[in-house]
Amino acid sequence: MLRYSTAGESHGKTLLALVDGFPAGVEIETDAIDADLKLRQGGYGRGGRQRIETDKVEVLTGIWKGLSLGSPIALQVINKDYKLERLEDLPRPRPGHGDLTGAVKYLGPVRGILERASARETAVRVAAGGLAKLLLKQFGITAFGYVAELGGVQITPQAGSLEQLRKMRSDSIVYSLNPDQDAEIKQLIDATGKSGDTLGGIVEVRVDGVPFGLGTHAQWDRKLDGRLAQAVMAVQAIKGVEIGLGFEAARRPGSQVHDPIHFDPEHRDQPHLGFVRPTNNAGGLEAGMTNGQPVIIRAAKKPISTLAKPLDSINLDTKEKQGASYERSDVCAVSAAAIIVENVVAFEIATALVEKFGGDSLQEMKARHELFMQMARER
Repeated sequence: MLRYSTAGESHGKTLLALVDGFPAGVEIETDAIDADLKLRQGGYGRGGRQRIETDKVEVLTGIWKGLSLGSPIALQVINKDYKLERLEDLPRPRPGHGDLTGAVKYLGPVRGILERASARETAVRVAAGGLAKLLLKQFGITAFGYVAELGGVQITPQAGSLEQLRKMRSDSIVYSLNPDQDAEIKQLIDATGKSGDTLGGIVEVRVDGVPFGLGTHAQWDRKLDGRLAQAVMAVQAIKGVEIGLGFEAARRPGSQVHDPIHFDPEHRDQPHLGFVRPTNNAGGLEAGMTNGQPVIIRAAKKPISTLAKPLDSINLDTKEKQGASYERSDVCAVSAAAIIVENVVAFEIATALVEKFGGDSLQEMKARHELFMQMARER
């Protein structure tokens, strides 16, 4: 089973991800992972921390001469802003954070909670997802995330090839697919920052090239849509997840929700095996399994909880009413969320791929994948 766990604090020495079950024989290109880490630090509305850190991944174990060995891979992203031992505790918990809840749960300081609960931890989740994308690339599978809505403003995506869409995202200061709306969004972020407030938004991830049959209907905890939802929901500040139409599916009659099935024999060599759909309202997943269509998943990110104009809180020692404590923060990090969600989704797709086609080596996976595609076409 392909899986990972992370360790580290926001202002600790380093952040670590331990990836277990990664197949042998995959070429490990850290430049591609570093590019994702750089994107995670970008986007308009970010704070001063991103001018301190220049995140790069270091692969500590599990490779030899540039290839994965099949053994655990340890990834490291060092914190330049290491100062944990010099930091004091926060006396006034911040609404929206885990400060109060964690301090009560662990009967300890707020500092111990906020350092681990911080979204800084997602740097190594992006690194793990970047590693998974190196595996997906071998099967022609790509994951791509972008901002669909910010601060209540819907961003109308422009059409284009994947290469064109990536350029649009690069050209947009907020990683949307419509740079023409950037001026409006920039004005909104600037005005929100001046008022001491923060903004959230909605990000969307599209995974193309996914074959039939990843995931299963057989058990609730192995359904791929459920696992994707858990992975995305576990990203800091994410409060909602949709697949395909999502909640909109509940508002329409069935005839406007379910995707008709057609067959085009000229496209039997595609991942969808020629089973084409005029719509993809299911978001590429039916009964917990991929159906050959692109996987579409959206995530709602709440506004950042640390406010320059703080909400009411209490002093934990005196229990008297005071404004919440302030830690250096961003006005808006929705752009970063698009990259983070892209990478956690990529990891879950890679996990399902390993489960379907075996995970000892890339060579074996490719052989099994080719055999499955051949048998499925002949079904």
